[in-house]
Formats: sequence, structure tokens, C-alpha cells
Amino acid sequence: MSLWVIIPVKPLRRSKSRLSDVLNEDERTLLNYHMLENTLSILKEIQSIDGVLVVSRDPSALTLARTYDAKTLQEDGEPGLNLALKRAVVVAKAYSANSIMILPADLPLITCKEIKSVIDKLDVNNKMIISPDRRMSGTNMLIVSPVDLVEFSFGPGSFERHVRQAQSKGAHIDVHQLESIGLDIDLPEDLDLYLKMQVFHSKEFLNIGHQRGD
Repeated sequence: MSLWVIIPVKPLRRSKSRLSDVLNEDERTLLNYHMLENTLSILKEIQSIDGVLVVSRDPSALTLARTYDAKTLQEDGEPGLNLALKRAVVVAKAYSANSIMILPADLPLITCKEIKSVIDKLDVNNKMIISPDRRMSGTNMLIVSPVDLVEFSFGPGSFERHVRQAQSKGAHIDVHQLESIGLDIDLPEDLDLYLKMQVFHSKEFLNIGHQRGD
């Protein structure tokens, strides 16, 4: 079973605008860059992943991806996450992928061990493995086999929509609520929670603790 991971990445300087009250543009860019780099570094260590494909409009994100031996897809035309993912799946299928993991780049707590444990659950075809965000609304990780099992519907409420689609196909569904995958950094309270967990002790990851007075 050939598994490919697709990582959609918004432009690094324009992403995370909802953090603008607590982080300036340079800080948000640095945060986005290091979260993407952390994700790529973890995925490169997992031998059961046959390929990684980063889809983005941002040349710097694509350049970073290639340093980790990931394939890249320059997003163009009409913007939209679900459309970009649909195009990325076509590319992955050209590399003989028959299973797809969609993994956002803004999950700073993910670990190699936990991603491996989730992949190990992909034991049959016609299966979906899904992890919601901590609010049980969005989809923070999605694995489908075959690759066209569901129509991607990311956005608020996507967790329920993806589950309903898989149910309508009679697919096996595994729901994994993991703290590491549940925390994505979108809002100031997400960032505060992340900093309080003190996963990264080095200020080199994101030098915001001092600037915010933490």
C-alpha cells in the first residue's frame, strides 16, 4: 500500500493573520516557516511514507520542502484549499499512490511516534483515519484509502462532513483524538496553550516568549 503525505501550505508571510494582535508579520512568518520545517523533518524519518508532496503558492515554502526531498506543486489559478488538494492528489496518483494523508503544516506538537502509530492503523482498503482539532470542528489529519474515498471538504465543520462522506461509502472509520494533532495554531489562545506546554525550550524555534513578556 503506497502512502503519500500531502502538506498544503499558505503563503508564509500572509498566513496566520488572526495572530496579528500578538505577533507581527515577521514573527508570524518565522512561526509558519519553523512549523513547516518541523513537519517535514518528522515525516522524512518515517519509512512507511512513500512520498511527501507540498502544495503552495509560496516559492520559499516549496524551496524548503525540496531540501527535505519532498516533491512540490506550485499552486496557481483559483485559490482554495480543497481545490489545491484535489490537484495534489492527481500528482500523487501519478507516483502510484493509493493512500493519501492530508497533514497541515501548523501542528507543532506532532511526533514521529504518533504519526507512525496512526499510519499503522491503515490495514485495509476502503478506510478513513481522521483526527479532529481540539474543538471537534475541523480536520487536522486525514488518511484515506483509496485516494478518492471522499471529496475533500476542509474548513469549519469539516470533521463531521468527512465522517458522513465515509459513512455513505461504507468505509471503515477510525477517529483518533490526539493532543499533538488536535492543537493547530490559528488563534491567540492556541498560541498561548502551545507556549504553556513548553514543548520547544529553545528560543530558536520562535523567539516570542521574551517579546510577549512570558
